Amino acid sequence: MTTVCLTGQHADHDVYAAQCPCRAMLDLLANKWSALAIGALEEGPRRFGELQRHLQGVSPKVLTQTLRRLEEFGLVDRTVYPAVPLHVEYSLTELGHSAAVPLRMLRSWVEDNIDGAARAAASCAGETASNR
Repeated sequence: MTTVCLTGQHADHDVYAAQCPCRAMLDLLANKWSALAIGALEEGPRRFGELQRHLQGVSPKVLTQTLRRLEEFGLVDRTVYPAVPLHVEYSLTELGHSAAVPLRMLRSWVEDNIDGAARAAASCAGETASNR
């Protein structure tokens, strides 16, 4: 699907075009931690610590970088509440909620199909080992 490019870099948006700014958004949304953070925020605003506990295995540095990129692209809002200690919450914007829909379907598809993919990978690995 193509639409007029508002950046003026080319006539239409096309993720297959090397210079299309769509690539940066696709890169962000295809990132595991971005997809999981957006999913976690679908349930409502969360503080950093809550997100880190929910996204098991993410380091504070990676979560910080991910949230900053999501905020830069207008998918996440960061709200700072004046308190001691500082209280910061992250929430999805309208754009973030719209991105959450296909990402939720992707996460569900992965959960539904991981066993079949694992069996295929094991079968392929067995065939590769027997051909050596």
